[in-house]
Amino acid sequence: MGNEVTKAKIVSSLLWSLLQRSGVQGIQLLITLILARLLLPEDFGLIVIVTIFNTFAIVIVQSGFTTALIQKKKVDHVDLSSVFYVNIISSSIIYMLLFYLAPTIAFFFEQQQLILILRVLSLSLFLSAFHSIQYVIVSRNMQFKDLFLASSIAHALSGMIAVGMAYADFGVWALVFQQLASHLITPFLLSFKVEWRPQLFFSMRNVMQLFSFGWKILVSSLLNAIYSNMHSVIIGKLFSPAMIGYYNKADQFPNIIVSNVNGSIQAVMLPALSSYQDNRQRVKEMVRRTIVTSSYVVFPMMIGLAMIAEPLVRLLLTDKWLPTVPFLQIFCMVYALYPIQTANLQAINALGRSDVFLKLEVLKTLLGLGILIISIQFGLYVMVFGVFISSVLFTIIDAYPNKQLLNYGMLEQLRDVFPSLLIALAMGGLLFLTHGLEFSMLTTVFIQIILGSIIYVVLSRIFKLECYEYLRSTLLSILGSSTKKYNLTFYNKEDNKEI
Repeated sequence: MGNEVTKAKIVSSLLWSLLQRSGVQGIQLLITLILARLLLPEDFGLIVIVTIFNTFAIVIVQSGFTTALIQKKKVDHVDLSSVFYVNIISSSIIYMLLFYLAPTIAFFFEQQQLILILRVLSLSLFLSAFHSIQYVIVSRNMQFKDLFLASSIAHALSGMIAVGMAYADFGVWALVFQQLASHLITPFLLSFKVEWRPQLFFSMRNVMQLFSFGWKILVSSLLNAIYSNMHSVIIGKLFSPAMIGYYNKADQFPNIIVSNVNGSIQAVMLPALSSYQDNRQRVKEMVRRTIVTSSYVVFPMMIGLAMIAEPLVRLLLTDKWLPTVPFLQIFCMVYALYPIQTANLQAINALGRSDVFLKLEVLKTLLGLGILIISIQFGLYVMVFGVFISSVLFTIIDAYPNKQLLNYGMLEQLRDVFPSLLIALAMGGLLFLTHGLEFSMLTTVFIQIILGSIIYVVLSRIFKLECYEYLRSTLLSILGSSTKKYNLTFYNKEDNKEI
């Protein structure tokens, strides 16, 4: 990134990244709703099991080097091509390993269909190896508009393929080819904007330099993947594919909402924070703004979603998916904390402290697995509630290092987000009173969403939340308003420069 990373560029990139994820997730949600009506919970359960192993594989191929390339101040063609070839070799080794382990995995879960599904879906590893380099370039240059267009089109086309196959009674294979098509179309479309192609360059010295930073991120991501997917492994082994389907679908709704905000923070803030890694005060200001703003947006969404969970599931997925409701309400509490965790972790990575990042992930994985082992003895619902307990503890752990690194610890962060949390809880309490409404499901959900939005905005204005005013003034400036009522830019007294 040779050009200066200004506040305007950060905000613009954040909006495009948010649009990209919102567009993709919106399309994906629509396709998922259609497929949920055409397919069985068991079909989704099978694909979740396969995705567990694909997730580990993709983490190994992408995670460490991708973050290292984004964090590095200067990257050249030798770096990019060298990492690409390493990714291809890693993909080949992992694919062969999964190919031969497929019968063992199918035997463990007592689902013979998994053999062919795993072997076919794992082909996406090779596409991910190429796309990871594209993503590095897009992130460093903040070309999120191009990523928005490519991924939106890819998800729309792959979704159409899946719906067509579901109508033709292909069952779980509709979901398999949906993922494969998406992995193929996205890098193909992006290649028209990202002109990088692999060149005959390879430097082991460059690879090792990147690996010295990236291996800690890789191990951290693997530990996170182990903890995140262990619940699905246990449910798949002890219960049924249908129960995994309920669990996964409950996770998917809040995930779609929060990943739009959280994923945008991850995509934009790492390169933005990295560009200011030598100015700790400025990094602190940016991290604080990120935490306050994202929490203000996410808290009401999650609390509102928990309040309308049952009529929403009945409306969108039909009564056959009702077992997802209690899971969904718990996951809303889990995901409400994600943006705070992400902002703290991105700050640690941007400052080049991947060693701290790794220590945090080791601690969180051990803690999370301990809670999982204890909670599963009391049944599935207690196990899922244990995920929320883990998330609360993870938030505290992620914030701890930034007390020393940025002088921005957990207590100060809690003070910053408390007003938004209090107003969101008040909105949720008022929404709870609407449960006795005797309207159709569609009318009830519509009334609850509109009423919740109005209550939250009105309370924000009454109590004059700083974040509400910041968002309002920022949106007005983006829309070209000639009048700015509030001056809320990031400001550094020492050099009189805006971020």
